[in-house]
Amino acid sequence: MERHALEKLLAGDDEASAAALAALRSGAAYSVSDTTRPAGQHAGVFARRLRRMRLHGVEPLGLERMVQLLREHGRPVRGGLIDSADQKWTFLCYFTEDDSALVACARVQRWVEQSPL
Repeated sequence: MERHALEKLLAGDDEASAAALAALRSGAAYSVSDTTRPAGQHAGVFARRLRRMRLHGVEPLGLERMVQLLREHGRPVRGGLIDSADQKWTFLCYFTEDDSALVACARVQRWVEQSPL
């Protein structure tokens, strides 16, 4: 997917997609899968991850909403990742099968392993 096409899809009104768009415009790296998977599979995986994150006091931006939207969508989706240029955030994006619309977006903090030195 071309960067300009991804930017157009992220022009939503929710906080997570707005943050993803800003990251993309600031030089973030991105990738969008060529394959699709059932939305319910992604919803189940991220519902479990959200519960674990909350146990550790982490509340990712838009992840609960993303799970809900994926469940409601019910059709296959194409996944995408955007890694912020500063390497602090990863944005999880899901698009319709034909890449015509954004289904859901969330922001999670990247796990950066700290050196003991």
